[in-house]
Amino acid sequence: MKIKNSLLFRIYAFRSVNAERSDFCNLTASEGPVSVNRRLLIKATILTLFISVFISQSLFSQQKSEYKLQNPFTVEYLKKNLPKQSPRLVLNKEIEKELKQKLKTDPLVQNIYQAIKYNAELVLTKDIITLDIPENPTSQKNQLGISREFLFRVNMLAMVYRIEKDPRMLKRLNDEVVAACNFPSWNPKHFLDVGEMSLAIALALDWTAGDLPKSTITLAKKSLVEKGIKTSWPEDGSTPSWVKNTNNWNQVCNAGMIAASIAVADLEPELAAKTIHRSIEGMNNALREYAPDGAYPEGPVYWGYGTQFSVVTAAIFESAFGTDFGLADYPGFKESAVYAMLTISPSNKLYSYADCNEEAEGYGNFTLSWFAAKTGNKTFLNEKYFSAQPAEIKNFSRLAGAGLVWTARFAEKKSTPLPTAWKGGGANPIVIFTGGENNLNGFYFGGKGGRGTVNHGNMDGGSFVFELNGVRWSIDPGNQSYGLLERAGFDLWGRCQDCDRWKLLTKNNFGHSTLSVNNQLHVVDGMAEIVDFKDGAQPEATIDLTPAFKGQLKSAQRTFVKEDAASLIVEDKIETSAETKVITWQMLTQAEVQPIKGGAVLRQDGQTLKLENLSHPEIMVSVISLDPPPLYFDKTIENLKRIEIRIPVWTIENGKMNLKVRLSGN
Repeated sequence: MKIKNSLLFRIYAFRSVNAERSDFCNLTASEGPVSVNRRLLIKATILTLFISVFISQSLFSQQKSEYKLQNPFTVEYLKKNLPKQSPRLVLNKEIEKELKQKLKTDPLVQNIYQAIKYNAELVLTKDIITLDIPENPTSQKNQLGISREFLFRVNMLAMVYRIEKDPRMLKRLNDEVVAACNFPSWNPKHFLDVGEMSLAIALALDWTAGDLPKSTITLAKKSLVEKGIKTSWPEDGSTPSWVKNTNNWNQVCNAGMIAASIAVADLEPELAAKTIHRSIEGMNNALREYAPDGAYPEGPVYWGYGTQFSVVTAAIFESAFGTDFGLADYPGFKESAVYAMLTISPSNKLYSYADCNEEAEGYGNFTLSWFAAKTGNKTFLNEKYFSAQPAEIKNFSRLAGAGLVWTARFAEKKSTPLPTAWKGGGANPIVIFTGGENNLNGFYFGGKGGRGTVNHGNMDGGSFVFELNGVRWSIDPGNQSYGLLERAGFDLWGRCQDCDRWKLLTKNNFGHSTLSVNNQLHVVDGMAEIVDFKDGAQPEATIDLTPAFKGQLKSAQRTFVKEDAASLIVEDKIETSAETKVITWQMLTQAEVQPIKGGAVLRQDGQTLKLENLSHPEIMVSVISLDPPPLYFDKTIENLKRIEIRIPVWTIENGKMNLKVRLSGN
């Protein structure tokens, strides 16, 4: 709108100048010298104004032009700027010197290294990596688990060898690399497998810096070219979808190809340069998803997965070329660290929207420590997690070797507390309210907009989670295993209105704490936006759900208000249409539910929550058991049930209704 208005103003100014010029020509014959000079001054002023506006708008347009990564990659640039000697992936001589100094003086860095060393010793007790193909090959469509395990092993073994030159680590690393390079393929049909495997082989070569047998180095580089990079260049000249798409595949696969290209640049400079150039161009598409505030559309688990590979890419670029080519400054990217921390509740459960589970992923801590190092903000550094005994650190990252390096680069500049009310826009907008640092009640609320067609998205616009005193009262059912569904031929990834995905309780609106109309699915591409947000002592947010109910309602807006330290208000303003038959307010919970007059009492883990139907106390709530779930393929969640408040349209006067519910605890 601003651009259009600016353009209209410039057109108007131009027409005004021309109109004034015409008037001036008609009048000059009859006016005296003073009047003529005054006229000339007016014309000059208007013309100057017009030129100033035009220039300022042009500059504004340039400033607002789309942010992109710098991409100087040519064969000449690669040959001129890539160091000849390893290490150069995440580590280089200067960074390694800094790391070794921190290993002498910093207890946290020392403990992380001890955890890496502990896990490296465990690797020595395991069998060499193998494909371990089951009897029925069709039951395994990818070998991603194998690639991930291999990346884990390389990070542990190679980092310990880098620091201590332990010959046991080098020998085992050699055996692992030879075994992986002798796999028939790295499974390019599922290119995530290739991406993680390529990164692992590249790190193994780089961190051992020529100490592996020459035959292994030759084999590894040949494998990186033939089983890695070249499989990303189809013979028909097409571009694989992961190169340019917006999801986590983009981040993982491009990271692997960049690392592999640097590792073989001495042998295949042309192939390496064009591959890195293509990857940088493609990465822009995934990085744009973080804008404007850092809310990652695929949810916190996939934030952890995708972002760790963008982070390792930035670290590789910085160590090899002295710059990350603008990656860290991508709009919303640094801000996503706040998002990641806010999506973890006081009970250490994730806000499990999209294809996410409630369990927080440990590997995200290393990703956050990169943000700590970049910003100097100690808030992002999970000292408690990294200070645990090595054997007690759970979900240790398969990129822990790299993570050790950038964690060691942290230097505290500030410690900024997390906001107690926050919203993130973008493709899958969310809002979060917490109780702050002294959160005695463990208050936590997360609500969202979005639409089903987003990557890993669900029909969950308007849904919310709510937690008090360590109990999650309103839940999101989260993710379920892909493997069982895919092997059964279930179309899990189709996103049309009638696709199989929406038959699942974890994916459709009947499995979320939101509204349903006429017992129908939400409109799959109906985008629910956050249209109002206020922070302060009683933060609130309003989500326009109207697009999700196209053809079912005229309009619907849901407002969440943190009333006090132990209560949440959920208010829906609804305007019905001729198609509206019944409106259902839903809340998913695992609590025991006792309907009472005007609402219900929920009990769970020794705690109590009161649900009050403030607007329609005369309507009794219903409780629908979802354990067992409706379909064989549905995820089973113990004690899962859906609380419903059902309002027939004939009870609504003048087609407009406010439905107001309070959830309150101790």
